Amino acid sequence: MANLADEYGTDVEIYIKALTTTIHADTPTGAPAKLHDLLEQVGLERHEYPTDRPLYIWHTVPEHLGADEQKRVATRAIPALLLAGYEVNCTPDVFDEAAYRQAVHEARTRAARPSTQHPPPAGSPSHPAPAQRTP
Repeated sequence: MANLADEYGTDVEIYIKALTTTIHADTPTGAPAKLHDLLEQVGLERHEYPTDRPLYIWHTVPEHLGADEQKRVATRAIPALLLAGYEVNCTPDVFDEAAYRQAVHEARTRAARPSTQHPPPAGSPSHPAPAQRTP
């Protein structure tokens, strides 16, 4: 089985598998579990072969979705992958510019939200200690 992520040296290769309409996301051999988990979190389905000992792991966009929605799901995964520090390549026949822009906008909005302020740890002074005077 060909693995485009291994071939091109990327973390994720998103493309339409030849002679099918299935959108694949290949990861390199031995990719970390957190990468596979992230791909599942953004809506892709995980597959393994053989099933008794994973030698080859890949992800696909759910096939029950229409073609345009499949492209949107695949494209919307890209900003999350990039923000997590992964190198991603997506073929032009999958990439949906509007879905990408929306996903980037949503990621920026989440990042811009003010974080909750945490109270100082117990026992730490809330006021600076007074400076000592020298005679």
